Amino acid sequence: MKKFLAENELARDDRFVRTNIADRLFDPRGAALAQRNTGPAKMAVDRPAAAERSRSLMHGIFVGEIQALEGAGRTCYDFDLDETPLALKLDMARQCWDESRHCEISIKLGDHMGTEIGAYTESTFLFAAACNPDPVLRLCGVNRALEGLAIDVFSSMKDFGNESGDPVLEFCEDWMLADEVTHVKMGSDWLRKITADDPERRERALDFQRTVDSIFNLGGFRGEDDENVIQLARKFRSLAGFTDAENDSLADLARESTEQARQMAEAATAALDQSAKGQ
Repeated sequence: MKKFLAENELARDDRFVRTNIADRLFDPRGAALAQRNTGPAKMAVDRPAAAERSRSLMHGIFVGEIQALEGAGRTCYDFDLDETPLALKLDMARQCWDESRHCEISIKLGDHMGTEIGAYTESTFLFAAACNPDPVLRLCGVNRALEGLAIDVFSSMKDFGNESGDPVLEFCEDWMLADEVTHVKMGSDWLRKITADDPERRERALDFQRTVDSIFNLGGFRGEDDENVIQLARKFRSLAGFTDAENDSLADLARESTEQARQMAEAATAALDQSAKGQ
């Protein structure tokens, strides 16, 4: 079997529609339309398009679980024991088991919420982060950054399930949230163990993590204010090995990103309005 599989070599059937993450996050027209059509972004039952947004997010969770399974499996296989300890490989194998269960749960939740595989597009950014040739950077990019995002997503979706009176959604998100805390904790623990005598490598890994976090904060997707779709889950992040300083830094980054998104949306809205007047 081939080692270090590229993201464009991932196997998918014809139900899946792949898109570039830049098209989803950086298109100002999308930001303007989101501001016009959905109102404040926080997941809540009284927000416009809440049902549609929750279905889209659930589909995003589903494809993310597939890629998390693929990424953890690659880490088990891609590296020799002198690069990754056997205990780390066993942790990744355990994560594969968890992610496969999450895929099954997500498919059933999609059915429950009235959507199907391929109803929304798939970006392969998570697997791209899992392709890093340094296993420590993989741990930071995937287990700490993206699985950290999953903690925030599942916590917010659990609250949404409770507010909307959907015990199935609430229970499933709570179940998967517990696994994500474990996955992030594994990344935090192994980062510190492997780089205990190599502070430069640790800093490179943390820089990679910050880059991944920055990408998913763009557009104000995750933070602590009403403008943020996903709320930062500080309590669960602390259980997973994040320090208060790390959580504070992420919250500050989210506010900066939200302001940038607001400016983009205002500029794009003005351009659309001007274009409409000229027709």
